[in-house]
Amino acid sequence: MALLKEEYRKQEKMNGVVYDMSPAPGYQHGIINGNIHAKIKNKLKDTICLVFMENLDFRYQPDVNDDYVCPDIMIVCDRKYLKGSFYSGVPKFIVETLSPSTSKRDRSVKKDAYEKAGVEEYWIVSPQGKSVEIYYLNDGEYILEQSYIMQDDKEEEDYNAETEIVLRGFPHIKMKLEEIFEGLEI
Repeated sequence: MALLKEEYRKQEKMNGVVYDMSPAPGYQHGIINGNIHAKIKNKLKDTICLVFMENLDFRYQPDVNDDYVCPDIMIVCDRKYLKGSFYSGVPKFIVETLSPSTSKRDRSVKKDAYEKAGVEEYWIVSPQGKSVEIYYLNDGEYILEQSYIMQDDKEEEDYNAETEIVLRGFPHIKMKLEEIFEGLEI
């Protein structure tokens, strides 16, 4: 008798609602997350901070309920809140890379959760539009401080691929727009 193997499905739970994160997002999503993760990881060497990519759940209201999300990129510096497969402190920085199935949730429910939890800096990155929106927490509310749509044609007046973005809480971490979107042209 053959045993059926239960298929692994990644989920998130927000406001008591479970969201299925399967199927996995497209390859562009992984390329962008890998690019951002590599830049950050390299610059966090020899610090107490860690960067995670798509592999650590964030319990954003640990004293209220068991809701959790799995950010694409997350920097944590308070290691005492790391337990098994989740983090229940306040991340310093989060990135969500949009996919067609999660775009609305990343821009609304997740953004609101990160804001309420006190995440200082939140990026929304779009592979399709090669865009980056940067939100900073100001008096408990997110303010869109920077917004870029990459123009990588040097002949165009609005060429900006070499524009450097600096993480506000980590001013030694810098990356150019072209580095974030490097490799999408395969």
